[in-house]
Amino acid sequence: MAARPQGEITRGTTNPNRLRRVDNWIAATLGDTLGDAADPLVVDLGYGESPVTAVELRARLSAVRPDVRVVGLEIDLARVAAAAPMADPPGLTFARGGFELAGLRPAVVRAFNVLRQYEEGAVAAAWQTMTAALAPGGAVVEGTCDELGRLSTWVLLDAAGPRTLTLAARLATLDTPATLAERLPKALIHRNVPGEPIHAFVSALDGAWRDAAPYATFGPRQRWLRAVSAVRAGGWPVLDRPARWRLGEVTVGWSAVAPATTRS
Repeated sequence: MAARPQGEITRGTTNPNRLRRVDNWIAATLGDTLGDAADPLVVDLGYGESPVTAVELRARLSAVRPDVRVVGLEIDLARVAAAAPMADPPGLTFARGGFELAGLRPAVVRAFNVLRQYEEGAVAAAWQTMTAALAPGGAVVEGTCDELGRLSTWVLLDAAGPRTLTLAARLATLDTPATLAERLPKALIHRNVPGEPIHAFVSALDGAWRDAAPYATFGPRQRWLRAVSAVRAGGWPVLDRPARWRLGEVTVGWSAVAPATTRS
């Protein structure tokens, strides 16, 4: 008899293209992971009331690995049944499952807007459960975004734990980087207070954005590029390059922003 899925049914709201930013980042950043995988299996954990984001994930990752297999997992059996007409085996299937990943051994897991609805204390166990189920060399991308996907943040994890934090925004509609704090992953959203590293990072990015106001004449992209450059020059471990910054992204090492009470 199959074990009971680990987790709780979440609200499940979603929209087409809501996860475009993180999907494109996965394709660019984890393309080698997926390309080298013996089994190109990807799990979309908690896809919600509509399977549209799982369909989009498969389409985007097929550019990296044409034989990619995406399995959408949901705890709610009604959602699994509703998604069945969108299945396209073996490339896209749906099943019941939670943080234990239904016994699968994926190369990549995308878990978006799931843990946001949990208590902060539940995050570490969920992360450990997911990473323990990965195929060797696999990765989990866990994060949150707003309803339209204009503001997104996510953590990259592997078997050793969290590795990086990425903030991403649609620059044309970004008022200030501080707005991204509203969409921080559950592990960090309650830590955005003075004295915590994530607060210091967001404040540094926000200050650099203000200082770069003269560059707004050349468009929000140039202003963002200037701001991220300044943050890196200020000593923050920005891990990506201007090609990613131009997309409205910035990625930093997890150790620089991890909650102060758990930093090693």
